[in-house]
Amino acid sequence: MKKILTALSLSVALMAPITMYAGQDHDRDHHDRYYDKKHKDYHEWNAHEDQAWRIYWQQRHHAYIDWNRASEAQRQAYWNWRHNHSDAVLQINIGH
Repeated sequence: MKKILTALSLSVALMAPITMYAGQDHDRDHHDRYYDKKHKDYHEWNAHEDQAWRIYWQQRHHAYIDWNRASEAQRQAYWNWRHNHSDAVLQINIGH
């Protein structure tokens, strides 16, 4: 009986982090990181970055391209542009 209780306790302890992880809203809170080869830094993709990405395409008068469908060259061109266009310059509300 003691072995069963020990095994059960261990199972519960090992499952707790998985249960907590599954209960979180990862689509809303999850942010991907992307490496900018030219500038040798990382950028976190979040709501601010998505808004800047949309502004980038509007300024170029091109149809919007989803980040996940953009080519590596398009992404690098964006990072080059982004280094000169901070949230403050783009007037992205940084309070949210």
